Amino acid sequence: MLETYKPQPIDTSDVELSDELRELAELMAKNVHDVWAQARIQQGWTYGEERNDREKTHPDLIPYEELTEEEKEYDRSTSLGTLKLILKLGFKIER
Repeated sequence: MLETYKPQPIDTSDVELSDELRELAELMAKNVHDVWAQARIQQGWTYGEERNDREKTHPDLIPYEELTEEEKEYDRSTSLGTLKLILKLGFKIER
């Protein structure tokens, strides 16, 4: 029997980001969305009011600025988590 997968992400709850890094996270979030959208479009997906995997339509194939805050938060979470992990692992982020 296969063992049940138990994710064990590195705890970054003690990492605080500066205002500058929070701004970077927002730029990263926009880029994450653009990379996702570009890949979908290349796969033949188009904008549609509802997601339909068979017809390859998705309501989030719009500019990042037009996404709902809930959808933006999904991308922000990825970006913030990535920046916190980089710092937690001892790397420095410099302009």
